[in-house]
Amino acid sequence: MNRREPLGVAVIGTGRMGADHVRRIDRVISGARVVAVADTDAERAKAVAATVDGCTAHTDPAAPMAGAGVDAVLIASPGPAHEAALLAAFERDLPVLCEKPLTPDAAGALRVLEAEQALGHRRVQVGFMRRYDAEYVRLKALLASGQLGRPLMLHNRHRNVASPPFFTSSMLITDSVAHEVDATRWLLEQEITAVTVLRPTPSSGAPDGLSDPQFVVLETSGGALSDVEIFVNCGFGYQVQAEAVCERGTARIGDGHALITNMAGRWGGTIAQDFTERFAQAYDDEVQAWVDSTRRGEVTGPSTWDGYAAAAVCEAGVRALEQGGRVEVALVDRPPLYR
Repeated sequence: MNRREPLGVAVIGTGRMGADHVRRIDRVISGARVVAVADTDAERAKAVAATVDGCTAHTDPAAPMAGAGVDAVLIASPGPAHEAALLAAFERDLPVLCEKPLTPDAAGALRVLEAEQALGHRRVQVGFMRRYDAEYVRLKALLASGQLGRPLMLHNRHRNVASPPFFTSSMLITDSVAHEVDATRWLLEQEITAVTVLRPTPSSGAPDGLSDPQFVVLETSGGALSDVEIFVNCGFGYQVQAEAVCERGTARIGDGHALITNMAGRWGGTIAQDFTERFAQAYDDEVQAWVDSTRRGEVTGPSTWDGYAAAAVCEAGVRALEQGGRVEVALVDRPPLYR
């Protein structure tokens, strides 16, 4: 699909993330246009479609995929709806950018993996946007250069101001730590082999029944350890930080000290309040990279394998949370398509 005309995109899901992607494609990035949206909430789909000239609204996710002018699909619907939308896109051999999770469970992700292999070529880029964040990209390049020696440990901190009312203890793993799972695999170029979840006494700021914060330890195939402090009701801001401890040095990102002020006897800066602020540029760069590669007829970025591996690790993490102890991660052999 090496083309000059804009890529026609159907956006599936018009909630917060989907609507933001519609805005992004329409007003921020280049080379693409939104031609259709779909959402089970008809009024919401119509409202989002009305912001883009010529955009049609649907309630059936598969409907816009069969429409004229649709060259690719961006899936931003809730996780349980991803598998059906992905399989519908595969039926038409359409390129897809699928927000994480690929599917909520490893079994569903494996079915998607097998369906994509049946096509004989990759079609999916999974939306792990941290791979497009400038600080993470610099850390990845530094580790790959070997200047610091072999990575021994990776310390991660992931904090949110407050959790949504529907958040459960297991969602701290599946919806939040999932990002650190992918970041660990990508930065270290190793698979995660086991998960342990430790639970301190919940914060007084956490809703009743929510185990928050949690401390997650990930073991890797290369013998490194990656730990994650996940705290979704910290109350003060949104923070994502990572520090790699290597044989000959360390490297840290995410301190957010781009602007420091000194005034009235105090010094300091600001803390982002949510992920759309902290990773705004990463989302822009992620979608632009997807559009550019799709127009070239290529598929790049996090693959269906990465989505499957993250789902399998998160499943092990939920078992470790609920049962206690160390839980090993079971992965199928990596297919040649993803090597």
